[in-house]
Amino acid sequence: MANVNIKFNNKEFLLSCEDGQEEHLEELSLHLNEKFNKLKSSLGNIGENKLLLITSITTMDEYFETKKKIDQKIQELKNLTEKFKELKSLVYEYKEKKENEINNLSEEQKKMKNQLDENKTEYEKVIEKAADQIENFLAKIDPENSLQ
Repeated sequence: MANVNIKFNNKEFLLSCEDGQEEHLEELSLHLNEKFNKLKSSLGNIGENKLLLITSITTMDEYFETKKKIDQKIQELKNLTEKFKELKSLVYEYKEKKENEINNLSEEQKKMKNQLDENKTEYEKVIEKAADQIENFLAKIDPENSLQ
């Protein structure tokens, strides 16, 4: 434990604290002393005990207001976190939906290509058959001038 000399209301006090906390204790006592002196100058000589009580209440009020604001910010952060999770979920759903659409379109494209290839093959067969029939017809009409 470390000991620290603190001056409060023009009086010296020896306080103990954990090792390494001396500077923090001095900072807290300076802040409290400033608050005490401001209240003393604004309220006048109302007695040390009453002034200490008012200083304590004022300090606790600041503490609770700060705690309230922190709690509100924590709740806001939780709400934002939930909204972020929802948004993230929507993004993943959208991505999955679009990937499914791409896969479906790709499958349709493959089917269409296969259908086109089949149609081309059928078309070539029809053309070849028609050419053979024309050639046979012409050969029947003019056996001497058959096309080769």
